Amino acid sequence: MWKCAGLRWSADGPALMWDGGRRSALPRGKRVAFAVPEGGVRTCAGARGHACPVGAVVPGRSTGARCEECARLDRAHSVAADTVADDPRPYRVYLAWFGPGMVKVGITALERGPARLLEQGAVCFSWLGTGPLMAARRTEELLRAALRVPDRIPYAQKRAVRSALPGTEAERAAEVRELHARAVALTAWPESLRPEPCHVTDSAGTFGLTGAPAAVGEIVELVPGGAVRGDLVAAAGPDLHLAAGGRGVVVLDTRLMTGWELLAPEPVAAGCTFPVREFRREPDGLF
Repeated sequence: MWKCAGLRWSADGPALMWDGGRRSALPRGKRVAFAVPEGGVRTCAGARGHACPVGAVVPGRSTGARCEECARLDRAHSVAADTVADDPRPYRVYLAWFGPGMVKVGITALERGPARLLEQGAVCFSWLGTGPLMAARRTEELLRAALRVPDRIPYAQKRAVRSALPGTEAERAAEVRELHARAVALTAWPESLRPEPCHVTDSAGTFGLTGAPAAVGEIVELVPGGAVRGDLVAAAGPDLHLAAGGRGVVVLDTRLMTGWELLAPEPVAAGCTFPVREFRREPDGLF
């Protein structure tokens, strides 16, 4: 049995990581198949590279996969949790677009390049400026206050709009370009933050979303005795879109895999026996 350590994005694309350093690349078309053994339990993933000292059991629907104490320790020295103020590295402020009406502002270390955007499933993005950590934080807060731009968008909302994205790069980039222009026009920018011109990077092709069949639902948790077997048609952020036989395409949030010991399923046809929540579809008319 292999224990999942999450999904990572790099220039080569997404890959599942496993305890012990093993890595499974995820090119499109790859068959993804695994099962949770009968009687299996999900244990805490630990914090900052260290195992959970008590091996706590965590809920199947938790995307954090950590017990309360390990979650606290993991966030105790975290830029994302705003508990670090003295990081000397340069940071970038970005605008990320996930679908119509869904643009957020965020920051990432310059050395990480676009990895943070791929991890979040940003369909397109543009850099806004570069500077010290606290200047980047102040700029992020400026956009939230002056332009009402959020710094978080729930993954459930991102998934819900992927099947109805605009068809061209120009259409997908329009909201980012408009918001970038409004942002650089603000007068209260920190002096130490260097503005960057709008250059929208489109990741729809990288994710495989262009022309991919629409997903019909999402796996809500892994359960003992359950299994999934399907071909990878798209991957965005932590999500794998799997063609699971007669069920259609289902989305698997790989954060739900962390902490489970997994094994190969019986050699059966594509399908999914984990609980799936169907996406709501808007009616075509009044009736």
